[in-house]
This record gives sequence, C-alpha cells and structure tokens, in this order.
Amino acid sequence: MKRMPVLFPLLAAACFGFLGVALGAFGAHVLRPHLAAALYENVQTAVFYQFVHALALLALGVLGAVGWNSRALRLAAGLWTGGVFAFCGSLYGYALTQWLPLVWVTPLGGTMLLAGWAAFGVGVWRAISSTEEGSR
Repeated sequence: MKRMPVLFPLLAAACFGFLGVALGAFGAHVLRPHLAAALYENVQTAVFYQFVHALALLALGVLGAVGWNSRALRLAAGLWTGGVFAFCGSLYGYALTQWLPLVWVTPLGGTMLLAGWAAFGVGVWRAISSTEEGSR
C-alpha cells in the first residue's frame, strides 16, 4: 500500500477549520442580529458540518502520513471537500441571499458527504484487511 498524498487533506482541513472559526464568529457577532432564526440556524448547521469534516480530513491526512493509502480514502477526501463546498456553501449562501436555487445544492452536498463516509469505511476496511492478511 503506497502512501496517500497527505498535503491535500491536511490543507483542506486547515482551510475548513480556519474558515469555520471565522464564519462562526461572523455569524454569531454580525449576522445573528440581522437574520431570521431559521436562517441563523442554517449558518450554525453549516459551521458544525464544516468543522466535523475538517476533523475528518485531518484524520485522513494522519492516516496517509502513517502509510494508509487507497483509492477509497483519496475518494473520501475529494467527496468530503466537495461536499463541504456544496452543502455548507449553499447553506451560507442561502442564509445571506435567500436565493432559492441554492436549496437544490444542499442535498447534493449532503449526498457527497455521505458518500465520502462510505468511501472512508471501505478504505479503512480494505486497509485493515490487507494488514491482517500481511500478518498471517
């Protein structure tokens, strides 16, 4: 098993973590007084999912650094990154603009996040299976 390039998931994790803090603070201190409660909840949901997937990408980078690599794990990194942009980005965008077509992007992003978790599971399963086979 070759090493997964660790730079991409680690840089994505750093960017999403930084932006999660910035957007969370912006939402709490600037947007909250000006948004309806439901729109502010969209911002909070987006920040939460962005942080969860920043940590997931950090874990992928660490797994890559210790030598775990597979097409499934690389796919998970791409799906999570795209999913954060689509899911969280559409929630942020809708909260700020109320542009209705953005609500159709949110489920696409959520599906990408779910597919990323499925790919992660497959990648971990394969890595563990190959490790067990190698020790026999």
